Amino acid sequence: MNPALRLHQRVERLMGNRFEISIVADDAGRASALLDEAVAEISRIERLLTTYSDDSQTNRINASAGIRPVPVDAEVYRLIERSLQLSRITQGAFDITYGSIDKRLWNFDTTMTALPDPVTARRMVRLINYRNVRLNPADQSVFLVEKGMRIGFGGIGKGYAADRAKQLLRERGVTSGIVNAAGDLTTWGNQPTGEPWTIGIADPGAHRQTSFNHAFSYLTISDIAVATSGNYEKYALIGNKRYSHTIDPKTGFPVTGIKSVTIIAPSAELADALATPVMVMGVQVGLDLINQMRGVAAILIDDADGLHTSMNIRLRSATANSPTTSL
Repeated sequence: MNPALRLHQRVERLMGNRFEISIVADDAGRASALLDEAVAEISRIERLLTTYSDDSQTNRINASAGIRPVPVDAEVYRLIERSLQLSRITQGAFDITYGSIDKRLWNFDTTMTALPDPVTARRMVRLINYRNVRLNPADQSVFLVEKGMRIGFGGIGKGYAADRAKQLLRERGVTSGIVNAAGDLTTWGNQPTGEPWTIGIADPGAHRQTSFNHAFSYLTISDIAVATSGNYEKYALIGNKRYSHTIDPKTGFPVTGIKSVTIIAPSAELADALATPVMVMGVQVGLDLINQMRGVAAILIDDADGLHTSMNIRLRSATANSPTTSL
């Protein structure tokens, strides 16, 4: 172990979320320059994928829905291609065409006091259909078949950006680090001490009662990614009932039955993209899917605080002497 190795961190607001980038290095000046590069890479991806800029490639696709195909950069084309593959695998529970759901339908803040009209909800989800995204490999163009369709990368973009930052840092010679994109994180190497990275799995019950995250178990990991989707951070409270911000694309209404889903996968993109559809699919169907995927594991907590895991994971409660989860 090199005694000069230290953990160097940078926290930035990127893609509308809190990104924390941590690398292990023995030179503070070089570490700072590397962290600058990682931030710049995430910012570049944000410019490609954002829906808050008229000239982003995402918005150019959306503006031409039902009109004409739009040629895009190779990486955007491939990301959409992978997104559609995930839609097929999850039978539409993951769908980047969710952007047609108007924020006026579900606005998860303190001003929301009533459920939306079911007729309006059904009308809004009519345009959600990944099958109506046409890809043309000849010119790398994307065409949304129906006017009013909109794509968005809220369910996969953070994970993709985390993976890209990790790849850049590894290419620059960084042998250990973590990129944490608002809870969707990817790791490689080890801590400065030589120990694997240890992260906590949030307890959604404790989250409601305290202002800080309380872990009910821990993952000891390296060269793997983790993402969590839950109803404990962003939700609407209507008639003393909590409504998750995760919307079922088939109904336009929030999913029920699961408080949180944690996915462990080889990449942050895959972990990010699977967490939400597993919530939509429910405990049994979601676990059936995960159990068929090599190198992927899941930890689910249902609305009754029941704990469910995929077949390839053994979970122990967090105590001072047993902070481990093994795959």
